[in-house]
Amino acid sequence: MSEKDVSASGTLLRTLSATNLSKRLGMTPLSNTFAEIEFAPINVPHHRRLQTASVSLAVGLIPLSVAFFLIICSFPPLWPFLLIYILWVAIDQAPERGGRRSEWVRSWRVWEYYASYFPASIKKEVELQPDRPYVFGYHPHGIIGMGAIATFGTDGTKFSKHFPGITPYLMTLTSNFKLPFYRDLLMALGIVSVSKKSCNYILSKGAGNAICIVIGGAAESLSAHPGTADLTLQNRMGFVKVAMLHGADLVPVFSFGENDIYEQMPNEEGTTLYSLQKHFQRIFGFTLPMFHGRGILNYNFGLMPYRRTIVSVFGRPISVQKVEKPTKEQVIEIHTQYVAELTRIWEKYKDDYARQRIKELRII
Repeated sequence: MSEKDVSASGTLLRTLSATNLSKRLGMTPLSNTFAEIEFAPINVPHHRRLQTASVSLAVGLIPLSVAFFLIICSFPPLWPFLLIYILWVAIDQAPERGGRRSEWVRSWRVWEYYASYFPASIKKEVELQPDRPYVFGYHPHGIIGMGAIATFGTDGTKFSKHFPGITPYLMTLTSNFKLPFYRDLLMALGIVSVSKKSCNYILSKGAGNAICIVIGGAAESLSAHPGTADLTLQNRMGFVKVAMLHGADLVPVFSFGENDIYEQMPNEEGTTLYSLQKHFQRIFGFTLPMFHGRGILNYNFGLMPYRRTIVSVFGRPISVQKVEKPTKEQVIEIHTQYVAELTRIWEKYKDDYARQRIKELRII
C-alpha cells in the first residue's frame, strides 16, 4: 500500500470514528448537521417546553441584557438615570465583596426547570459540616459550565438541602460584571468575581462560607470534547494557596457529562484555530470555542446544549490547616492530595457516569 493510500485510510478511519462517537452520544456529526436538520415534534410535553425555555433564557442572558440596555437608551427621558447607573457600575465594589446575594432569586422555579433539562444532579460521598470554610474545585469547565451554574450558581440541584448551613459562591470572570443588568442578576444568584480579593473576602467571613472555582478556566474550555476528560490542573496552584491562607477545606467536584452537552470543532494544539483561540485568550482573558449544540425547535444544530445527564460528584474534603505564608512544598503537597482525590472520583464513577468515554482522565 502506498503512502497516499495509508494517509487516505487513516483519514477515513478517523471520520468513521468521529461519526461512531456522535452516534453513541446521540449527536449528529458536524458534517451532516446542515444537511439533515431534525426538527422537534409539535406535541412535546409541557414540562419539557418549560425546561427548554428556561435553558434558552440562561443561554441568552447576555444578549438579552444588552438589548434591554439599548432599548432603554433609546428613551432620552431615562438618560439621567442611565448615567447614574453607569457611574455606579464603574465604582461598585460589590462583585469583589460577596455580591448582593438573594436566596429568593436563587430559588426561582425557573432554575429547577433549568436543572431538570439535562438533568443535572448532585452526588455526595460525605456530609460537609458547616463549621469551617470551603473551597470547591469544579471540573471540567466544559464549554460554558452549565453544570456549575445549576449546582452553585442557582439552587436548581438543591445544594441547600444537600449541604445545609453552607453558603456557596460561584466565581466567574470580573469582566462579566461590566455588563449592565446582567451583572446584577449574577450577583443576586451568588455569582461573584474570581479575583484574589474576592476569594479572600468571602473566605474571611468564616465557617459556612464556600467559594467554587472552575479551576481549568478558559484554557480548559478548548479541551471540552464529548467523551473526554482533559483537565487543566497540573500547574494550577493558586486555589490551594487561597485555601491554605484561610484554613478552608478543599473539596474536588467532578461533573460527569459537562463535556458532552456541546460539540466543538476539532482544535488540536498546533492547528490554526487553536492558535487563534489562545491568542484571543491572552488578550481578553477568555476564549471563544467554536461549538454547536441543538436548537430550540430542532435537535441537532444551534446554541442550546444537548440533553445530556450531568452528575456533579462531591468528593471527600481535604483538610487544610491555616498557614499565613505557605511554602512551595506545602502547596505542592496539598495539590498532590487534591489531584489524587479527583482521580479517585473518576476511577470510582467513570463506569457509571462516563460509559461513553473515548479517553481516560488526563491531567494537563
